[in-house]
Amino acid sequence: MSVPRAVLVLLALLALFVGVDNMQRPLAHPDEGRYSEISREMAASGDWVTPRLNGIKYFEKPPLQYWASAAAFRLFGESPFTARIYTALAGLLALAAVGFTARRLAGTDAALLAVGVLLSSPYFLGMGGVVTLDMGLTAWTTVAVCAFLLAAAGPPAECRRWMLLAWAGMALAVLSKGLIGIVFPAAAVFLHCLVHRDWRLLARLEWARGAALFLAITVPWFVLVSAANPEFPRFFFVHEHFERFLTKTHRREEPWWYFWPILFAGFLPWMLALVPAAVEGWRREAAAGFPWRRFALLWSGFILLFFSASGSKLPAYILPVFPVFALVLGDWLARAEPRRLWKMVAIVVPLLVVAIALAWGAPERARNAWTRELYAAARPWILSGLAVLAVALAAAALKLRAGRKAGALAAIVAASLLFIDFVEDGYERLAPRQSGFQVAETIRREAPPEARVYSVGLYDQTVPFYLGRTVTLVAYVDEFEMGLRLEPGRAIPTLEAFAADWVRPGGAVAIIHPDTYETLSTRGLAMTLLHRDERRILVRKP
Repeated sequence: MSVPRAVLVLLALLALFVGVDNMQRPLAHPDEGRYSEISREMAASGDWVTPRLNGIKYFEKPPLQYWASAAAFRLFGESPFTARIYTALAGLLALAAVGFTARRLAGTDAALLAVGVLLSSPYFLGMGGVVTLDMGLTAWTTVAVCAFLLAAAGPPAECRRWMLLAWAGMALAVLSKGLIGIVFPAAAVFLHCLVHRDWRLLARLEWARGAALFLAITVPWFVLVSAANPEFPRFFFVHEHFERFLTKTHRREEPWWYFWPILFAGFLPWMLALVPAAVEGWRREAAAGFPWRRFALLWSGFILLFFSASGSKLPAYILPVFPVFALVLGDWLARAEPRRLWKMVAIVVPLLVVAIALAWGAPERARNAWTRELYAAARPWILSGLAVLAVALAAAALKLRAGRKAGALAAIVAASLLFIDFVEDGYERLAPRQSGFQVAETIRREAPPEARVYSVGLYDQTVPFYLGRTVTLVAYVDEFEMGLRLEPGRAIPTLEAFAADWVRPGGAVAIIHPDTYETLSTRGLAMTLLHRDERRILVRKP
């Protein structure tokens, strides 16, 4: 398969444009606001050991991304763009690892297609511009898996350095999101040994040097944070790992099949190639050599089953599947005959037509007038993206039917990138609902810098970041339960206590849940309305 260099350069530039455009929209509640604010507070306080959210101890996740984003804030200032630098770089690292590994294992065509598939998968590229911890975890687990594959499948002389890189990748994955950074790779290795009866592989894992490197990277922070906060080990290792997985304490329960639609939709437009690529990838392994395709499938399958069995489910949990599965998919696409591919591509077109019909009617299904207006503003962008992708896939199907594989696949990648950009622009139209930046701007305009800021009955994760300061929580606990139990003086527990604090001298504003606002109004609390929407009400003390 021959792709002109100019086409590759244009695709790379288009991907760069889409990625940069994706980084500039307002931060969204809750995750983007939460993790950006923790990093902002770390940069402001200089305390690189104890993470805090809104000034309250927050031990749910390790600090690697907080450190990176705090450093970015100190170097480049605080903005949504700089908040997303780390996740964007993590996405690039995953792409580079996939491309390099695919080239070593399956050749240049497979490498180009693996990178193209990953780059044009809406879920992966979209998450590269979202401030969550999942892209960092994905990048470092991808490094670990790719390094392991290169060690296992490559020349024996190179085994040690790649295996040590795998250990380092696992360590950084642990510092990204916890013990799953080592659980996933360990499970994949165990399953490989079990399925292939290849227990001799365990002797090649560089246990002594690898474990020493792993501990040298991970242990220092865990020791420091535990010494400074004796409550940390129990909360982090028991509550955030075992209780999260085994119970529904986080109220994120979903059906067992929850992740499968996300996987297939996330790989649009390659979704119909997933099953044949997996089946043929498993069957293709030769008797000699390391079965890297099977290992990649065991990795992906374990993560899907692991989280499907979990009592806590969120869409981003399966992001680490995407780069590793892209290795298998790129290899399969490189070998697939064009006349076989064209039917798979053509079938996606009517699915996109259905999606267009659903997107057209979305505003009418909104729960209230405000949301309906936002959906209506986003609709032209979503429809344009779906239309571009549908037309491009129809044209690509015709090219594939005529045997023109390279041009067709390049067109699919380009159209997918444009589709992602249109969808991101449409999502940005929902910013007034998803972000508190307008509320923060109103506070800065209507209240003096020294004014007290209360958050009553709710907590918009993005407001403290945009204000550049913490707020006082009132009658709100949620994820702050552990921190407020340790430092109860950092919040006001009741509306009665808030009413007494509200009237003391000095300026004050409050962001209030609509239901709570009605309660306070009936009690006669003096408030001047500054902003109102369906999610929150902003008032000032008269």
